[in-house]
Amino acid sequence: MSNGLNVKPATGKLGILTPGMGAVATTFIAGVIAVRKGIRLPIGSLTQMGHIRLGKRTDNNQPLIKNFVPITELADIEFGGWDIFEDSVYDAAMNAGVLEEKLLDELKPELEQIKPMSAVFDNYYVKKLEGSHVKSGPNKMDLAEQLMADMENFKKDKGCDRLVMVWCGSTEIFMEKSEVHASIEAFEEGLRNNDPAIAPSMIYAYAAIKMGVPYANGAPNLSADFPALEELSKQTGSPTMGKDFKTGQTLMKTILAPGFKARLLGMSGWFSTNILGNRDGEVLDDPESFKTKEESKLSVLDNILQPELYPDLYGDLYHKVRINYYPPRGDNKEGWDNIDIFGWLNMPMQIKIDFLCRDSILAAPIVLDLALFLDLAKRAGLGGIQEWLSFYLKSPVTPEGLQPEHDLFIQQKKLKNTLRWMMGEELITHLGREYYDDEK
Repeated sequence: MSNGLNVKPATGKLGILTPGMGAVATTFIAGVIAVRKGIRLPIGSLTQMGHIRLGKRTDNNQPLIKNFVPITELADIEFGGWDIFEDSVYDAAMNAGVLEEKLLDELKPELEQIKPMSAVFDNYYVKKLEGSHVKSGPNKMDLAEQLMADMENFKKDKGCDRLVMVWCGSTEIFMEKSEVHASIEAFEEGLRNNDPAIAPSMIYAYAAIKMGVPYANGAPNLSADFPALEELSKQTGSPTMGKDFKTGQTLMKTILAPGFKARLLGMSGWFSTNILGNRDGEVLDDPESFKTKEESKLSVLDNILQPELYPDLYGDLYHKVRINYYPPRGDNKEGWDNIDIFGWLNMPMQIKIDFLCRDSILAAPIVLDLALFLDLAKRAGLGGIQEWLSFYLKSPVTPEGLQPEHDLFIQQKKLKNTLRWMMGEELITHLGREYYDDEK
């Protein structure tokens, strides 16, 4: 057994700040409060309901993860964030229509007290939204400094010991890395000069990382995944990860595709289409924002199936993704998939999936887990990219030169082995007893 890391205890309060307080953030906040009151269960949350095996199978030692690693108690969480609308979390949750009114009314006293700070926002980067609750300043550096002041004030007002930021805002237009993203100096100069290659989500990421606050990106935006902020996160010891919460259709792909590959079943095509009607659907109705999401969704299959290694099975795969804005559905997204596979002697087969999911219900426990695990990473002294949290993401971010891992089951093993490593426990390899000596 190794010594593990010197993980600091989760003493005091943790403030979880969300840029964007729409359907996902309000569902997350209302859900945690409902769990704290004992009226609902935290279903979907690994930190709250997941177990982890320690030692040999015969030891039957499988504690809850929250009892194994020092994770912040739900009672010690404070909620805050920013939004382009002034609605309280109660009003925003009612408008989102994700949770039933009866539950929200039970939580109304707490939810009404949580109101967003004014947001950093520019309609150029999210064409379909307009908001009045927006910061102004002479340049983007000033806006970043306003965000840092917001964080300091929130921490003081709420008596928090630590903060975490999880982006729950909208998908911005497609952007690629450029010179302004290449170094900290170039990026900070770009902030002072209002460089158009710096989007609002990057300003939030910079503000958090500059202050040593862990940052997670729940959207496919180019946000913190470029050299300038990756270097800054190492300097300030800020854990980062991203990006794009793995919910709905992509979750199904990362469950099914590893199974096809494990059995060496070929695939000629995977067609995916979605209808959804919440704010996310409206934003993605803009072609520039959709391109950002499309890039995130399309990368999954290639990474899992490895057509360069299996050209006879996946070399001619046609993969198409569509998203359609359909207001009547609200947050209840429907995803259709047609999968054309082939087996022994090239005989064709088909699989059809119709997943009627609730996007924010799937995303809310991800927000909770990422916030708690990033806070754990910070207390363990782990700065920079936290690849072990890829389990939760459509587009995992990796250190330069490494391919991301999209297989959900490999991601889960990596996550749990990282927790074992942190605490000085033996890693689980799943070799049988006959290959071990009695000490292992």
